[in-house]
Amino acid sequence: MMEDRSVVERQLGRPPRAFARVACRCPFGLPAVTEQAPYDVEGAPFPTTYYLTCPHLVAAVSRLEAAGGVQRWSDAAAHEPSLRDSLRRASARQRRVRRALAGGRTGTDGGASLDLGIGGASRPERLKCLHAHVAFALAEPDYELGNQILAELEPLWPKRCCSREQI
Repeated sequence: MMEDRSVVERQLGRPPRAFARVACRCPFGLPAVTEQAPYDVEGAPFPTTYYLTCPHLVAAVSRLEAAGGVQRWSDAAAHEPSLRDSLRRASARQRRVRRALAGGRTGTDGGASLDLGIGGASRPERLKCLHAHVAFALAEPDYELGNQILAELEPLWPKRCCSREQI
């Protein structure tokens, strides 16, 4: 089996910038979500801790976003107390994970990006990238808002591996 980093590079069509490890695998055993270091090797911030790499899921979330999903889920998080609380808890978890992964490093931004929310949001209550919320939910399965977004992605996984064709 190929090394995870090589599979992720093929999935993305470029080398991953701050790859740390695979956080979630698809049913076919290949990377679906990666965990990224808070800073790349040059110290530049990389604010997306969990990065969606599965081509099938990336395409499905892109379709959801194109259909107004970011605004719809932002509105749901603003108006439904359970989703708002879920987003608040996940954002706090995001900050804890980033600080732990940074291990005291602060990078070129002096550590400012360590306080960002999911997907690098400076205002976590305003969703900006559903890909990041889906990746967070797959890596941290107790994230209710992310799980509800995931529920819209039917089928969640394809019948055949979409990445094997690329490797």
